[in-house]
Amino acid sequence: MRDPLCLGEWENAERWEFPVAEVRAEMVANVWKILVAEGDTVQDGDALVILESMKMEIPVLTEDAGVITTLQVSEGDVIQEGDLIAVID
Repeated sequence: MRDPLCLGEWENAERWEFPVAEVRAEMVANVWKILVAEGDTVQDGDALVILESMKMEIPVLTEDAGVITTLQVSEGDVIQEGDLIAVID
């Protein structure tokens, strides 16, 4: 996909879709519990999932408000640092 901002197509940028935020894992962990579903509306600071690592529960919080358009993980998944957890639009 071409980047409309680099090609001087700013006037047509509204037809391109840009996610508000990608929520990514900050550590290797197990997905212990999922607290949201695709289509849910979230606010800044809402917990999306709870990870478990070294017997500690770690909530993953969103820093943006919007709608969960993609939820990439399932309970029981093992995720690596940098893995995509969710997309908020």
